[in-house]
Amino acid sequence: MSFRVVVVDDQALALQRLSTLVRESGTCVLAGAASSGEDALRLCREKSPDLVILDVVLGHGMSGIETAEKLKSLFPGIRLVIVTSMPEVSFIERARALGAESFWYKELEEHPLISVVERTLNGESVYPDSPPPVPLGDTLSTDLTQTELVVLRLMTTGATNLEIARELSIEETTVKKHITNMLKKTGYRNRVELAVNARVAGLVIGEI
Repeated sequence: MSFRVVVVDDQALALQRLSTLVRESGTCVLAGAASSGEDALRLCREKSPDLVILDVVLGHGMSGIETAEKLKSLFPGIRLVIVTSMPEVSFIERARALGAESFWYKELEEHPLISVVERTLNGESVYPDSPPPVPLGDTLSTDLTQTELVVLRLMTTGATNLEIARELSIEETTVKKHITNMLKKTGYRNRVELAVNARVAGLVIGEI
């Protein structure tokens, strides 16, 4: 029995690579390829796939997260594998929360994608233990605390210290302390340099 798979990625080369992996798997049939969330939903209505491979960051229209939420709402029987090349620290948690069965990092390939797909089709849930460590100045992302990462994400949106404090229901002095600690760890000169480099590294990319 061959399983029907739809792949979704807004990058042409990545979409071609994912499509080729599915075609050459021997166990799956490529039911369709889409470059947007809207096209992904249309293909699922038309093709009734068993599984969707979905990139978490889509460049236009619905985001990958929005697409995943709609897929799980409209087609609860379709299994979902979220894939990404971005090390954004919140993606694993968000994928679990919306009900995605599995998650795969394109750049790491700790487990080959088709292995993850086949295990997912067999009822497993395959997730990495944590995001890959990302160099950030003089340190690694894994050396930042969860609270520091939350503050850092809000910083990349342009929020002031006071706005961050209000968002997190903490004192502004506490926000300043977290930022000071991150500057010491990373070696960056100021909060702007820290936020810009975190965004460029893909560690925190704001809302999608």
